[in-house]
Amino acid sequence: MKKPQYIKASSIEEAIFLLGSTEGVSVPLAGGTDLLVRKRIEDPDYDRLVDVSRISEIQKVSNFENMLALGSGVTFSELIINKLIPNNLSVLIKACNSIGSPQIRNAGTLGGNVANAAACADSLPALVCFDTVIQLISLEKTRKVLVSDFVLGPHKTILERGELINLFFINLPPAHVKSHFIKVGRRNAQSISRLSIAASGGSNLNGIIDFIRICPGAATPKTIRFTSLESLLLGQKPGMDIFKEAGELAAKTMIEITGRRWSTPYKEIAIKALVERVLLEIFPLKNYSDR
Repeated sequence: MKKPQYIKASSIEEAIFLLGSTEGVSVPLAGGTDLLVRKRIEDPDYDRLVDVSRISEIQKVSNFENMLALGSGVTFSELIINKLIPNNLSVLIKACNSIGSPQIRNAGTLGGNVANAAACADSLPALVCFDTVIQLISLEKTRKVLVSDFVLGPHKTILERGELINLFFINLPPAHVKSHFIKVGRRNAQSISRLSIAASGGSNLNGIIDFIRICPGAATPKTIRFTSLESLLLGQKPGMDIFKEAGELAAKTMIEITGRRWSTPYKEIAIKALVERVLLEIFPLKNYSDR
């Protein structure tokens, strides 16, 4: 196994200069929780590691004009305790809190989790749920794309050689919106997702759903919103009948995308239950019984 060169970048400018160098293949190193594990089981396809973990510009969270900007180098632990993340984006905090162990959350970064693009990545459903935009920078250009378009499939993205993930931009939802994240794994802690779901929603003064986003994780090759469920629920009054119908539609949608696989008998049942559970968290039916 070859030993790549290691260089620590002190600024974004230095990082993208090193990443864009034509002298071999360079890749960014942030927390290393995915990259270094992969290095143990396969020969690296790069010549140089560019450590971006000490670049202050990508370790900030900013809240301005109804938009949240998250630096790609912010760790999961830092996101969990950050006071700038509003309550109606609690789905992001819950998703980050479900990742690995405290040690992994202390080292792992949002940008690294998205760049690794595992189908089971816990941050992806929360980000895709809110149509999060990702900013990519290189020596030649800066571009913005939806996170849902950035990820092409398991461990495949549109990230080009020499590019660095800089920022994530999330438009804040209306104040009355609630959000929630549920994860199913083989055990209660330090578990890789077998299935997860991120959702956000709210209802108007008449008790009618006027905002809804639903995004399962580890259900499809790339993380996407299930817009058919959103269309079903929008304009409806919350209730178990419509929630069960949404669960059935979620299972149907998943199977239409993936086909029937070895995991389908389990996931078909599980996703129905997850949809019902997450909707009950966002729309507690006792709040609607008197309306």
